[in-house]
Amino acid sequence: MDIFSTKVPESVQMILSRIPHLSPFNAVVACTAVFALLKLIRVSRKRLRTHRLNGPSSPSFVYGAGKVVMEADDPGNVYEVWAKEYGAVFEMPSTLGSRRIVVYDLKALTHFHSKDSWTYVRTPLAKKSIERGFGRGLFWAEGESHKRQRKSLTPAFSIAALRNLMPVFYDSAYKARGAWNALIESSGQDGTIIEVQNWMNHISLDTMGLAGFSHNFGALEGKESPVGSIFDSLTSSSRSSTLNVGLTLLAQMFPVLLHIPTSRSKSIDKLNDAMEDISNVLLARTKKELEIGGVGEHAEKSIIGLLIKGESVESEFHLSKEEVLAQMKVLILAGYETTSISLTWALIELSRNPDIQTKLRNELLDHGSDPTYDQLTNSLPCLDAVVHEVFRLHAPVREIIRTATEDDVLPLSEPIRTKSGELIESLPIAAGTTLVVPISAVNCSNAIWGEDSKTFNPNRWLEGAGENGIPSKAREVQGHRHLLTFTDGPRTCLGKNFAVAEFKAVLSVLVKNFVFEMRDGPETKLEMSRGILPRPRVAGEEGCKIPLRVKPYMG
Repeated sequence: MDIFSTKVPESVQMILSRIPHLSPFNAVVACTAVFALLKLIRVSRKRLRTHRLNGPSSPSFVYGAGKVVMEADDPGNVYEVWAKEYGAVFEMPSTLGSRRIVVYDLKALTHFHSKDSWTYVRTPLAKKSIERGFGRGLFWAEGESHKRQRKSLTPAFSIAALRNLMPVFYDSAYKARGAWNALIESSGQDGTIIEVQNWMNHISLDTMGLAGFSHNFGALEGKESPVGSIFDSLTSSSRSSTLNVGLTLLAQMFPVLLHIPTSRSKSIDKLNDAMEDISNVLLARTKKELEIGGVGEHAEKSIIGLLIKGESVESEFHLSKEEVLAQMKVLILAGYETTSISLTWALIELSRNPDIQTKLRNELLDHGSDPTYDQLTNSLPCLDAVVHEVFRLHAPVREIIRTATEDDVLPLSEPIRTKSGELIESLPIAAGTTLVVPISAVNCSNAIWGEDSKTFNPNRWLEGAGENGIPSKAREVQGHRHLLTFTDGPRTCLGKNFAVAEFKAVLSVLVKNFVFEMRDGPETKLEMSRGILPRPRVAGEEGCKIPLRVKPYMG
């Protein structure tokens, strides 16, 4: 699509028709000026219907404070510092003089999440980005469309379905174990250096392929696939370029800028094409198998089986072909990115904390055989604590941004003072206002989680932790296990139980069989790099590499 192909409104065409000898370029400039003027008028009207709040000053009229957040290794810490200075709900300067409301107040967050997908929806930029990359699936949809699509997939993530998927989770973990044992043996030493992040990527990709679509990408066996290769290339980059940061921020006001090609956008387009190709192949194959009775009842209730069922005109959900393909692409992406990042962080934290690693290993060895789904859920408190502490400290998605579709009022836990000095107990939100929920900031807030909120401390999750357990303030957080990692409300992550079960199964196999150490010692410096989502890497390494020293556990 040409970036100048946006349709000009008739009213603007009439004005332009009265201006003689207007070149195409000048016409575009004029349209842009009119668009900016209309934006300014809407912003002015919005400001008249809501309170101006305190907040950080703008370091740049063009980028506001957005560049500060995007370029920070720990955006959550940036938000927390601002919240401490300006209050639990504050104003953040954004692109070209616009502003956003950052919501840190727990009562306001509960209200916000209850209306997510209805009153509060994805921004135009987010919608266009998701549609371009993955189509109009569950991730893109809002309101009734989101409710319909979500309902069609819910049976695939039921507890009964997850119990049946445990062999898939363990199979991927044991493939990695076998490959690592071979690497250690070939090194001729008692251990070797393994770049674990790439291995976690491959575990996650193969698991989602098999669990969701009965397809083996073969990443753990070293097989090349277009999807796997493009994922690998996206996670081999380092930080977002200045160009990408600038375009992302400006696209908040002018989404048409998304059509400017960059190396990153080209890679995402290639990924979209590759995922669509494999999704079409898998759909055609599974439809044929279902028609001839080549699959059992389990396959009919799998993700791909439910999608095919939903595509039927007789289905109460009636998913379009576009929606079916979009679901498949989003599930491949989500299964790859989020779980692999969480597993990588778990191995990092256990390497930094050998006493916790030993405690976890002893619990797993005492248990004996591979735990069932119910045992993973209820019988291994140390494993559960480690997993949820990783989710708390290292949420893969660090913030969500929404736009209000209608006027609303946010209730507040405590009164806040506006810029004019007025003390208010609730905050009117005008339609069109953009709100930010800083997930990582809330998960790691000193005010919510206590003075050790930045410390990896799984013991806080154990029964009998007493004063060192979950603080009363944190118990007010409405989300899975008092975390915002999976968000909450109508848009709470559909696959959270899938993610937790896979995480626990894979980690249990790896920790029982290997001892992990940071290659350069426990004080190894880490920094954030960029896959599709932010990822850790050892400082100085290329891409997103996490080299760990891995030794077999000898008992």
